[in-house]
Amino acid sequence: MKEIITIQDLQFSINEVFLFEAEVLHVKSNEVIGIVGKNGAGKSTLLQIIAGEITMPAGSMDWKYTIQTEFVRQEQAVYKNQLVHADERNLLAKLSVPMKNYEHLSGGEKLKARLAKGFAANADMLLLDEPTNHLDEAAARQIINFIRNYPGIIITVSHDRNFLDQIATKIWAIEDKKITEYEGNYSHYRAVRTESRKAQQNAYNQQQKRIKQVENQLQNLSSWSEKAHKQSTKQEGMKEFYRVKAKRMDSQIKSKQKQLENELAKSRIERLTPEYTVQFSLPPNQKKGKRLLEVKDLQKHFGSELLFEHVNLTIQTGDKIALIGPNGSGKTTFLNILMGKEPSEGNIWISSAAKVGYLTQEVFDLPLQQTPEQFFYKETFAERGKVQNVMKHLGFNASQWTEPISNMSMGERVKCKLMQFILEEKDLLLLDEPTNHLDLPSREQLEQTLMEYNGTILAVSHDRYFIEKITNKKWVIEDHQVRSPIMEAASKDDLELKRLELENEQQEILGKISFLTKKDETYTVLDQRLNEIMRLLRELKS
Repeated sequence: MKEIITIQDLQFSINEVFLFEAEVLHVKSNEVIGIVGKNGAGKSTLLQIIAGEITMPAGSMDWKYTIQTEFVRQEQAVYKNQLVHADERNLLAKLSVPMKNYEHLSGGEKLKARLAKGFAANADMLLLDEPTNHLDEAAARQIINFIRNYPGIIITVSHDRNFLDQIATKIWAIEDKKITEYEGNYSHYRAVRTESRKAQQNAYNQQQKRIKQVENQLQNLSSWSEKAHKQSTKQEGMKEFYRVKAKRMDSQIKSKQKQLENELAKSRIERLTPEYTVQFSLPPNQKKGKRLLEVKDLQKHFGSELLFEHVNLTIQTGDKIALIGPNGSGKTTFLNILMGKEPSEGNIWISSAAKVGYLTQEVFDLPLQQTPEQFFYKETFAERGKVQNVMKHLGFNASQWTEPISNMSMGERVKCKLMQFILEEKDLLLLDEPTNHLDLPSREQLEQTLMEYNGTILAVSHDRYFIEKITNKKWVIEDHQVRSPIMEAASKDDLELKRLELENEQQEILGKISFLTKKDETYTVLDQRLNEIMRLLRELKS
């Protein structure tokens, strides 16, 4: 492969905060380079430097050939999606992007529109920033095929391990403010990195043993020297002997110290930097056994286009529900309807006692000119300290407390939104693609936190691992319906067993309810569960 670009002695800072450095990076023809690193490490900034949008303050970028570059950003608040030529129209059709104005497209459709324009440009080098965010599985597979068949260079930022394993031929890892180049895909990079860290730790341990050994020798020599100096002033007839002995000891001490200093100067092994981690938790929910939300005969049209109809669903306290469906099926619209942000037909009831938190997938709906200090305004020093402590555990540095949110990476903006839920007690969380833009440690911590959270969740996500880990129910949008399947791909025996379980529970509830009046609080709870069981039995029979 031909060398196309050589980047040397790169150093970059923003507002006097050092971001990263690299001794040398190579870009060769037909490579697919994956850029990885934590939120805020500078991955998107590195793409902007390569695209020529940011000037390199230090170092050199040597272009061996003149090539055309196309840049597809991860998010754009405003975007003109007029069709340019037939190639773009064909890609839009393959990706099932409807012919609508950009602002009327779903999050996944917006990204697919930008990707279609990027791939259709047929540039020598294509820069992609988080190209699988928002995408359903079918669309993600299509993008992987586009990349594999692309004739030029591709450099992509991604937190998607599976995606990088399938497409990357090289990894640029931004860790501890250094960019290191690794040949191979993501899994190979992780394996090499693990072995390198083990070797560094072993070498460091051996060096510490050597330092301890020399320090013990120095301590013994110092004791003997100190003793000789004392004796040289006390013992008559032996003063000269002990004076010479003391000088010899002093000389040995200096020699040992110099030897150790020279050893460390030649090959000092640095202590391993601890692995980057993220820590946070959500306040516990105290409400139990109550209906939080109910949807009756919901319908939604966009003009003459039907999105869904005859939707009847209930959310009970403690439910953790995944709302799934292909790009453009109406998942975000459904959440916006529940929050009263989108008009619809039908009835929606939300408990007046419910405290609802809504995490949108947008990253431009924060007050971008405010700082975290202003956004999370607190009157007392203790309250401000609590917010700053949460920021620290989420991976922010201290200087970001007084910097505009607009300076944050997309992942850091998502974390900023998560902070609102961490700092406030919520009964019901509506989460729209909550893992988009988050680095791997943040995703893993979010999954663990939501697993432990005893409140109620309705989450939109295309991340199968996330869905399986944190949810216990699914609502599926398909064929203009939003339904709650009991068992996906279940056998006839499984379905019959489920039917018997539901019928037994139905009889048990009927027996209990016969001893209650409608004024009893337990009556309401049992009646709601009875209606839910009847609905599930109807689904099993259909």
